[in-house]
Formats: sequence, structure tokens, C-alpha cells
Amino acid sequence: MEETGWPSEASLNAVIGGKAAEFMDLHHEQILSAEAYVSLYMKGFKAAMAQRDATTHRENYGRLKKSKVAQKYFMLFLKRSYLKHFDEYSRKRPQLYESVIWIGQNKADYGLFITPVWRKGEWVNDRSEIRHFPKRYWTIGHVIETGLVVNGDPDPIMFNDIEAYLVFFKNTLVRASGSPYEREVANLYVDFVRASPEPEHVPLLIPEFRYGGKAAKHDFRLDFTIINPFTMERVGFELSPWSTHGYLAGLKGLTQAKINEMAKDNFEQEMKKHRSFFDKHGVYALIYTDQQLKNIPALFTEMQKYLTPVDKVAQLDFALLNAFFA
Repeated sequence: MEETGWPSEASLNAVIGGKAAEFMDLHHEQILSAEAYVSLYMKGFKAAMAQRDATTHRENYGRLKKSKVAQKYFMLFLKRSYLKHFDEYSRKRPQLYESVIWIGQNKADYGLFITPVWRKGEWVNDRSEIRHFPKRYWTIGHVIETGLVVNGDPDPIMFNDIEAYLVFFKNTLVRASGSPYEREVANLYVDFVRASPEPEHVPLLIPEFRYGGKAAKHDFRLDFTIINPFTMERVGFELSPWSTHGYLAGLKGLTQAKINEMAKDNFEQEMKKHRSFFDKHGVYALIYTDQQLKNIPALFTEMQKYLTPVDKVAQLDFALLNAFFA
């Protein structure tokens, strides 16, 4: 305090800590170490000082620069700030445009948000709270925390527990599709969640992901989608039996050329769907045809590797750190 002129420790802390959100993009940046946090802060601090109206920033920098003790305090404060918020800063967060998903059939659609709030007659995310979200994104715990919403309705659909959501998932969300294959996959998923030692951490098996969002008229839906809660990578699963995705009816009297043209159009439309989902939503779709659909348990076994993702960010053992030299 003597060397820098700040009247109190609290005022110095406010100067350093209060600028973090200004100097860094804490909404989206994935920060994997205390050193990276300090580096980002310093880059932002330097950029802020370069602005024409940055007199206060330059004054603060000058006061820190003239004191070696203050510089050490500055570094320790930033590293400690990072460690206090390690879980928030180290995990990858979805971009704002990725933080809502609309699912379901036409006229039976639901929205899944991260931090849903009702504002001016519609559901939106509270952007400032996305990084503070207490659950892993796009998991069972996520939907229990937020529930689902209906476009135009201020009352969310909440679930008292995991079992309540699983029943809704199986008997409302998936049943509406009318596909026996999807029903069997849903049953296997429900059993998988129930048997999990940490069911809240299981990624959601998202049914009927709508390409066009909440729009009443939209082009495509994916049968199932899984989002990795650690990387935000999206994988779709399309169950494509020939009877619904390739079969051509009413061919009597048609030439072979006309039949080929119809088959080609059918194929082009199906491929357009998958390209569109990848281009707009970053979803890479795995397609399962009749051969794989003969054995749904084997198909679900392939899904399981996406339902058991591994966090590649090493978690800090704070108890060990605190007690190591005790």
C-alpha cells in the first residue's frame, strides 16, 4: 500500500479483479491453466492501455510497475482468482448461438436452454450466467436443472427427478416419432442411465433435433443427437430403414429412366439433410440402415462411447495441494 498509493487491500483487489471481464472473454474462452489466465489478462490489459481514453488503465499500470512487491501481489491475485473458478474457466462453453436446441415433431416442439429466462414474450438465455451453469452442459443433470420450454409459453416443463425426465423422454419425446427402432434405442438409453453410477453426468440422447429451430416449418430433423459436455462436439444418429428413406411407391407405368430420376432425387434430399446439419449446427451424422437396424443392442453399443465421454482437462486435487507439505 505504501509503495503504490492504494488506500486499502480491498481497493487494490477491486482494481485487479474488477477488470478481468473487460480484459478477457470469460463467456467463451476455455482457460486451461493459471498461467494462461494471467497471459490473457495481461494481453487484454495492454490492449486496453492502447486506447485513447485509457488514462485510468495507464495510471494503474504505472503504480504497479514501480513496485516489485505489488507486481508479485498482482500475479498471485490473478493465479488465485483462476484457481477459485477453475471448474468454470477450464471447461469449454458453447457459443451463444449454440446454447439452445429445439427438438420434437411439428406442433410438438420443445426448447432446451442453458440459462432460460422469459423476456418480452419469449425464451432466451441469460448470457451472463452461462459460464456459471452448475451442471455439465447437455447432460441429464442439465435438463433436470433447466427443464424444457415451449415456444410462447412462460411456464417451463420441470422434472422433479431423473426418473420423471426418463419417463417423459421415452413416452412423450420419442414415442411421437412412431419409429419402433427409435423406441428400442430409447428403452436401452433409459436402462443405461438408470444403471449409471452418476446418472446426472450422462449426456442427453437428444431426440428429433430440429434443423430450423423453433420455426413451425423446418426442413429436417435428426433422430438422435449427443453433445460431448467437455468438447461441445455434436454427433447425430440417423436410423434410415429402406421402407421410409428409400422405398419408391406408385411405379406402375413409369419408365426406368423416370424411376432412376425419382431415386436420385430421394438420395439427393437425404444427403442434403446431413450436409445442412453439418454446415449449420456442426453435427456429423452417423447413418444406420436396415443391416444395422436388425440388431439395435449392437447399434446402441456403438452409441455408448459417445455417452461416456472423458474430460481431458486434468482436475486439480486441491486437498493434495493443501496437505502436501503440511
